[in-house]
Amino acid sequence: MRLRNKVALITGAAVGIGAEIAKRFAAEGAQVVIGDVNAVEARTTSERIRRSGGSARSVLLDVTKEESWKEALDGIRTAEGRLDVLVNNAGITKRIPITEMPLEDFEQIMAVNVRGVFLGIKHALPFMKQHGGGSIVNISSICGLVGHKLTNETYTTSKGAVTLLTKSVAVRHARDNIRCNSIHPGTVDTPMVQALFADPEKKRERLDEVPLGRLATARDVANAALFLASDEAGFITGAALPVDGGLTAY
Repeated sequence: MRLRNKVALITGAAVGIGAEIAKRFAAEGAQVVIGDVNAVEARTTSERIRRSGGSARSVLLDVTKEESWKEALDGIRTAEGRLDVLVNNAGITKRIPITEMPLEDFEQIMAVNVRGVFLGIKHALPFMKQHGGGSIVNISSICGLVGHKLTNETYTTSKGAVTLLTKSVAVRHARDNIRCNSIHPGTVDTPMVQALFADPEKKRERLDEVPLGRLATARDVANAALFLASDEAGFITGAALPVDGGLTAY
């Protein structure tokens, strides 16, 4: 049990990659708190984890709102008493090029993808420090490492910000025994991506750029998050870990 007795808050964990991370963490002994704006799906995911023998509960969390973060962490203080792992997974994108991107869409993407991570770290750091440290895992993207020709500029900007926020937190809070790392998936095989792949040309474009010749799975990303959250990664901080089948190795 690689996360036995650890409390982990995972944002955007009602469905998709976040839900897979939650399931993986619970299977390794973590007490999982699923934070999401989708209260119904979050509750359903936590119930599934409990039926499988894991420990999980859900909490309503809008990552863009500071008061929502305060309420979620106050609830963890009361119910679990500590926070060992924070996974900032919540994120959105809109497939609109910069020349057509409405300002309100730009601001919404930045609010979820950057402000949400900032607020989570801001309020988790003091909590973790009180209990001797912890691990923060930020889900960025290959677009936080390279200018990806198939992805819009706004999403790339937001994920680039997450990459350097991660490194800054890592170096400033290492002496508090708080590690901070980022994960950089390529295209992940999710229902949203399968809808995109209804266009055979788009599917070919995505697969052709991956040396390993397949998409990432949610499990691939969850395995990376598990490693970085665990004590096995105790001497790793400030790292940007690609989970991309070699795409960024070109």
